[in-house]
This record gives sequence, C-alpha cells and structure tokens, in this order.
Amino acid sequence: MRIGVPKEIKNHEYRVGLIPSSVQELVHHGHQVLVETGAGLGAGINDADYVAAGASIAQGADQVFAEADMIVKVKEPLAAERKKLRKGQILFTYLHLAPDAVQTQDLIDSGAICIAYETVTAANGSLPLLTPMSEVAGRLAPQVGAHSLEKAQGGRGVLLGGVPGVPAAEVVILGGGVSGSHAATIAVGMGAKVTVVDRSADALKRLSAQFGTAISTVFSTRAAIEELVRRADLLIGTVLIPGAAAPKLVTRDMLKTMKPGSVIVDVAIDQGGCVETSHATTHADPTYVIDDVVHYCVANMPGAVARTSTFALNNVTLPFALALADKGWKQALAQDAHLRNGLNVCEGKVTCEPVAQAHSLEYVKAESLLGL
Repeated sequence: MRIGVPKEIKNHEYRVGLIPSSVQELVHHGHQVLVETGAGLGAGINDADYVAAGASIAQGADQVFAEADMIVKVKEPLAAERKKLRKGQILFTYLHLAPDAVQTQDLIDSGAICIAYETVTAANGSLPLLTPMSEVAGRLAPQVGAHSLEKAQGGRGVLLGGVPGVPAAEVVILGGGVSGSHAATIAVGMGAKVTVVDRSADALKRLSAQFGTAISTVFSTRAAIEELVRRADLLIGTVLIPGAAAPKLVTRDMLKTMKPGSVIVDVAIDQGGCVETSHATTHADPTYVIDDVVHYCVANMPGAVARTSTFALNNVTLPFALALADKGWKQALAQDAHLRNGLNVCEGKVTCEPVAQAHSLEYVKAESLLGL
C-alpha cells in the first residue's frame, strides 16, 4: 500500500502523522511511504530523516493526496484538504465529527473511508489512540491555566501555588478520566488546592487511592458544580463521551457567578466543549473573555509540545496503521472490532452512532458494510 503523510495546516499545528521509525516499520512490511516536504519540521524531524527511513519526499500536499491509498494525519482535514480526498481512499486521523457538521458532510461526499483515532477502543473499554493526547492536554491544562491567571494575561493575578501566608489558587477539574487525572497531577505538583468532580463512583475511588488527601473528590451534581464553579480560580473541563458532543456542564448563568479574572481551560473543546460559552480558539489567539472570565479553548493543545505529542501518538497508532496497510481496510476492520469502532464515515455512510445522532443523519452499522 502507498501511505501518504501531508504536512498539517491547522493553525500552529506542528505534529506529524508518522515518525521515521514508523515509516521504517511500514517499509519493512513492503509498503511505500510518501511524506510531504517539511511535514516533520515542527516536531524536529527533517526530510533527510524520512529518506533514511525509506520514505519518498513529495513537494506538496496535492501529490500526497493524489498518490496515496491511505492518508495518515494528526488533526482533522481542513476544507482544502477534504477537497483532495477521493472515493475509496483511507483517512486515518483525529476527526471529532460530532460538533462539526460541515466536516461530516464533506467526508460523506468524499466517499473516503474515514477512521477516527478518538473512537478506536480497547478490550478494557479505554480509547487507546486518544489516551496519549489526553495525557498531554491534561498536563498542559494547569500550565496554560496558571499563565492565563497572570494579570498581564487578563487573569486575577493569582499564583497557582500561593506563597507562605497567602492561600493557593482553587483548581476545579470537571472529569476524572485520563485528562482530568493528569491535570490533577500537575496542579497538585504546582501547589494548588485541587478538587476533581466526576459522576463515576469508581473514578472517584481511583482518584482518592491515587492522590490521597492531596485532592478533594466530589460526586457530580448540578448543585455541586454550581458551588465549585463559584469558588474556582481555575476551572478545567475534561469531560468526554466517546464520539459524542461534550455535555454543557457549566452554563452562562454559572459563569456570571465566577470571580472576575478567573480562568476556564476547556480541554473538551475538540468535542464542542463542556462550557456553554466555549468556542474553539488557536495557539495564535488562545483566549477570550466573557463576563470577566478568561476562556482558553485551544482545539489542538498538544500541538504546542509537538515533539512529545508526535512520538507519544505514534507509539499507539503504528500497530493499527500496519494492520490497515497489511490487510486492507475491509479485512483489518472485519478482524478487529476495536479498530472497527474507529470507522466514522465509510463510502458516503455514517458508521458512528453518536455522530449520526448529533447531525440527524442515518446511521449504518459498520458490520453491515463489511458483510458481517
């Protein structure tokens, strides 16, 4: 199979779909890899590194999309890239379709086989291709939140960890999953007073076992969220419903009760955000203010630490990329139910139920398209 790696064109997106060691594995399996020139520079990878691994270098994205049987990316294809997709071509990347009706329709119209990293599952119920980026985003959230709390950035002028005689900032984390637990790790390390909210009793027990008395855990109810939002200096939203739009846990009315200069970091923005006033921002212009509350809603947070993120992502995507290349998409999906869960759009059909529900589209089971 011929595998194409275009350069990411989303604002300040420096990650790349394949690293040289992944290319070498694919070439060893008999496949050809075509990498757009400069695709890896943001992650510290030169064209020469790819050539040494066995890849060919394309001079532009048009060549990559025209010649490749499978496109391996990081972020969802933007409008200009979606126009380059063709019927029968495999697209393997993050998609986050539930909050994005335009992208969904474009992928339907393309006739491509679109497999989303974020809905591939594992036997234990986890999302293995989303996990490393959730870890990165979770660890970044207190860091960018602390910066946004600085007065020069529009924040309250509060130091996350405080100093002797002055209390630490109150950090409230909505969601105790992968991102939430990693956010708690960094926030605790920075000396903040941390509370994690979740509706899963098992998650709260796990967090208590992990952190002991270093954090507080609260069962998620509307009343609890209202109270904690009012107290928070930094609110971090990490809630996730796989494949679906994030629930709006923080309303505009709740926002009005927050302290002037407090900060919201909505890690869930890829899936539409868990705060009613959230809308996606970029690394070039990461924040905006509503009701005196600073909102940080960058939709590709891990792109800020592109090298770490790229290598972490390749550690988990490579086995699936190899399966798709070695077996072809039909056999690979037929043999692996967990990879099959990643199929969101296939030859004009929506095969991810939460995406179909979000956009009132017909849902077709992947199994029916594969003859299973």
